[in-house]
Amino acid sequence: MMKIHIEDLEFKAIIGILDFERKSSQNVIINLTLDYKYDDDFINYVDIVHCIKTQMQEKKFLLLEDALSEISKTLKNKFHKINSLNIKITKPSIMTDCKVSLSEKYNFDS
Repeated sequence: MMKIHIEDLEFKAIIGILDFERKSSQNVIINLTLDYKYDDDFINYVDIVHCIKTQMQEKKFLLLEDALSEISKTLKNKFHKINSLNIKITKPSIMTDCKVSLSEKYNFDS
């Protein structure tokens, strides 16, 4: 089983339910680990990064929960070989005294 790690992918996106979060982009950080069975056909991590950034920036999610769910579904649909996915979204600037994150692990029947 191969494991892809994407660590500290940082970019700007509109995400959140507060008024000011809907008006301008904020930094988000994505950490992801996925497992897949390698059999002469690999999953390109560049495509994974592009997929995540595009979806986050286009969808402008209200909730981190919805972003996690949608991203996991999209990745599984585009990359059928994924067996499991662990993803964490961090909003590093939303609070002055801490970073807040939400994460989820998804297991797929492959």
